[in-house]
Amino acid sequence: MHSPALAPLTRRVLLALALAGLLLTWLYNLRYLAGGGSLMPGPFFQAAFANDLTTAITLDVYLAALAFSLGVAADQGAGRARWWAVAATFGIGLAVSLPGYLWWRSRPTGRDASTS
Repeated sequence: MHSPALAPLTRRVLLALALAGLLLTWLYNLRYLAGGGSLMPGPFFQAAFANDLTTAITLDVYLAALAFSLGVAADQGAGRARWWAVAATFGIGLAVSLPGYLWWRSRPTGRDASTS
């Protein structure tokens, strides 16, 4: 079983959102690293939880990432290839993986073409 095919415009918007998620978030990630920021857990989480606002945003994104990952894990119809989305969520970012997964999952199949 697969997800229903989405309208071509919706698929293009999802792909554009994934690209925007990559470019916009990584612009700031690279600026953080260029400014002396670290990906080591101690300094990274100290920066991520620096104040109430960054704490709320960090918790929001990590909880959403966990929920999304559980959804991907449960989506057995997508086969083993679906695990790219979990790796991308924690390695690149939820703003890339979530719209990217929806785009990937809604791709037309040969069966869609024959039944439409």
